[in-house]
Amino acid sequence: MEILKCEGIRKVYGSGGNQVAALDGIDLSVSKGEFVAILGASGSGKSTLLHILGSVDKPTDGKVIIDGTDLSKLNQTQAAIFRRRKVGMVYQFYNLIPTLTARKNILMPLALDKKKPNKEYFDKIVGTLGIADKLEALPNQLSGGEQQRVAIARSLIYRPALLLADEPTGNLDQKNSKEVVDMLKLSNRNLEQTILLITHDEKVAMEAERIVTVEDGHIISDERRR
Repeated sequence: MEILKCEGIRKVYGSGGNQVAALDGIDLSVSKGEFVAILGASGSGKSTLLHILGSVDKPTDGKVIIDGTDLSKLNQTQAAIFRRRKVGMVYQFYNLIPTLTARKNILMPLALDKKKPNKEYFDKIVGTLGIADKLEALPNQLSGGEQQRVAIARSLIYRPALLLADEPTGNLDQKNSKEVVDMLKLSNRNLEQTILLITHDEKVAMEAERIVTVEDGHIISDERRR
């Protein structure tokens, strides 16, 4: 089942003779349950693609469809709601609320919609990520790796159609980087979560089952590893 489809995505900045195409004709299809790495150097266009997939930005041309929804048809408010409910986001800097416990940070997306969590699913997430004993801790009482696990749990709590991980290991040492990638792999396998991992690090990308390489706004290779 196709969960993401990009058709002819272009993103142009500037005008007239000063135009720069950050993305120039991106076609991409991702099926439910895939773990895909988007690999590219700084300036390749991968971050622009991330913002478009996360409905933070709109393409100049082309169409993005996530779980049957055409993002181009959403206004700003609708896009924010869609992002919260359908697209989980994990960033390099954890973006946890410092005055809230790990539990409350994880449940924040549901709290914004005044929804109660599914206890069985919540327990499965925190158990899979190994943070069941850290739920009452504040972010400053957690290690960097633990904070990133909390951020991953928060991104999963709504059972999103797609999880976008933007350089999630960029702020971590080698040990914690491996742990976070392992947690993403577990989430993909145990929770059947579709994941797009955006990274400049080839070693990190090699952990995915499929690597899409972006250069100068184009996809130059799309390799299935297993």
